[in-house]
Amino acid sequence: MAVIPAHNEADRITATLAGLYRQTRRPDRIIVVADNCTDDTPGIAERCGAEVFLPTGNRDKKAGALNQVLAPLLDELPDDAQVLIQDADTVLNPRFVECAVEALEEPTVGAVGGVFYGEEGGGVLGLLQRMEYQRYSLEIRRKGGKATVLTGTGTLFRSRVLREVREARIEGRIGGGSDHYSLASLTEDDEMTKAVKTLGHRTVSPAGCWLVTEVMPTVPKLWHQRMRWQRGALENLRDYGLTRVTLPYFGQQLMLGLGGLALALAALFIVLSLVLFGWTGFSPLWTTITVIFIAERTLTVRRLGPRAVLLAAPLIPELLYDVFRQTVFLMSLINLVLRRQERWVAT
Repeated sequence: MAVIPAHNEADRITATLAGLYRQTRRPDRIIVVADNCTDDTPGIAERCGAEVFLPTGNRDKKAGALNQVLAPLLDELPDDAQVLIQDADTVLNPRFVECAVEALEEPTVGAVGGVFYGEEGGGVLGLLQRMEYQRYSLEIRRKGGKATVLTGTGTLFRSRVLREVREARIEGRIGGGSDHYSLASLTEDDEMTKAVKTLGHRTVSPAGCWLVTEVMPTVPKLWHQRMRWQRGALENLRDYGLTRVTLPYFGQQLMLGLGGLALALAALFIVLSLVLFGWTGFSPLWTTITVIFIAERTLTVRRLGPRAVLLAAPLIPELLYDVFRQTVFLMSLINLVLRRQERWVAT
């Protein structure tokens, strides 16, 4: 069974559904959860052959819509059933479901997340996001397919695991309310990952479970997306506290903060050196380090084509993109400390 939460996705839902119909192992049911749509998303989904579920009185965005549809569905499903939840702006590769089902044959695996790549378009900003996603996929591969996040773009769950999550919330063993998805989190997929892992299940992202999702076309849209992601990740860590499951995530956030500090100190060092001593020529040591760094940046995006390699080689565009990401982290941390409210912003 596939469940697709959608809010005003009339321009994308056809491609999303076509991706499901092309699956080598097609879901037996496809349900589009048309949440507070003001466009023709429900009508298009019906004409494409999907079932349509209309949430009633939902004010809790994606998580609330999913909770409404999952409650009755999971009551009917056996423990060995599988539920695919994917965003309506995403197209799965034709073997996604087949590959995910194979991964779930391992009894310790509770959910299989997708490996996402960026869609074409969006100019330089879109290309920078595709480069970021490409490197993220390489990182997952280096970790042996361990899923850091059960991405909302596409994840296959065991039905009994989703039920276990709800039972654990009701019993107070994990927070987030009394439904399957937490209503207290800005990033429901990140929180769900921690919930599944806390209950003792493994999460994986096999290389064959790849998909293509949208990229943000403008800086303001990207800012809103990343602020929600980053603030949500920090809040989830605060709510779960330091545990065996969350320890690596705390480490990631620490490294992100240290990376920002190192970038700022390096820039300060370069500026002060130029002001105090002027240009002193090329240093063999730093030249070698720079060449190695350029080689790494270009080789890791070579599969995206020559445009990505040419954009990575000068370093400056990606350094500016890193400054943007570090600024998001800093602002999210400041807002969290000051308890400023962050809202879910549709992108």
